[in-house]
Amino acid sequence: MKRASAIGRSVSRRIFLAASLAAAAARATGANTAVRRRGIPLGFDNFAVRALGWNAPQLVDHAESLACDSVFITDFGPFAGKTDDAALTDLRAYAADKGVGIELGSWSICPTSKTFKSEFGSPAEHLATGIRMAQALGSQAFRVILGNHEDRLSPGGIAARIVDTVAVLRAVKRQALDAGVKIALENHAGDLRSAELKALVEEAGADFVGVNFDSGNACWTLEDPVRALETLAPHIVTTSLRDSMLWRTPEGVAVQWTAMGEGCTDLAAFFDTFEKGCPGVTVHIETISGFARTFPIYDRGFWKSFPDGKADELAAFMALAEKGHAIDPFAPPPAANRAEAERAYQLDELARSIRYCREQLGLGIRA
Repeated sequence: MKRASAIGRSVSRRIFLAASLAAAAARATGANTAVRRRGIPLGFDNFAVRALGWNAPQLVDHAESLACDSVFITDFGPFAGKTDDAALTDLRAYAADKGVGIELGSWSICPTSKTFKSEFGSPAEHLATGIRMAQALGSQAFRVILGNHEDRLSPGGIAARIVDTVAVLRAVKRQALDAGVKIALENHAGDLRSAELKALVEEAGADFVGVNFDSGNACWTLEDPVRALETLAPHIVTTSLRDSMLWRTPEGVAVQWTAMGEGCTDLAAFFDTFEKGCPGVTVHIETISGFARTFPIYDRGFWKSFPDGKADELAAFMALAEKGHAIDPFAPPPAANRAEAERAYQLDELARSIRYCREQLGLGIRA
């Protein structure tokens, strides 16, 4: 037992050393001088390093260590209850001194979604709090979600949940406009397809509602992220991006999210479209890797949640799957402490992604 523990500590130290070296490499610039700089700000979503449990100042510090332009704090937890305007203004100044901007987000505002929780009050109260906090932080967007894939099978289907969400959004229109904060609704965990999210934004009012685009989640609604981006680009105000590997299985198609550049998304085409269609929007990397989800497309029952699926969209999704190949899920090294290994894994995934975005895709302002 003592030897196993010693081996575990040794492996853990090597894991953290590798993550530290990757972060240092991510800060390096000029590795590929031939890459055209796109002038697109680069940062990360705090969920990418969720296992670290960092507070808001620590997230800002990590953004600075990676030479990022921004950090996207997508839940209220990292503020540790310090959500009054004075505390948020101080945090904004702290980040500004380090050259880091802050964007803000939270969770479900659909009162009939399976994911909705009342810990922040009513949906309108939740939105009002987020709008106030975003304004104090200097965030031009406040990210929220409708729910997840289960809402597609709820009474009335996703169409009913869209109606409920639109009503909530309209109730806070004046507050959002007065604060200069756009409410950014995300395509989250298989809830909304790109055409549905576009229709929701336009129905609620594109003058105060926009999109937080999640490229990985597009795959969970059987969409090629590039095509989904093309649909939503005019409304995108912020992002939570990652790469994805897709491959065929006997049941259908498996999707495993990956670090940037390690999946089969056409990232060159993606960022060509992004550069043209989303000027001034920050790319936030949200690496959520290490596991696969299989979509049983040959099972008729599966299609109950996608009754209006279009053949051309499915064809593009399947074509993407043909490009990919199976990859192994994350597993900690033998005898390693799993919690420590997961923290190191997340740090390394993010650092590799930032490096790839900077060196291969030409993203980032500070670089």
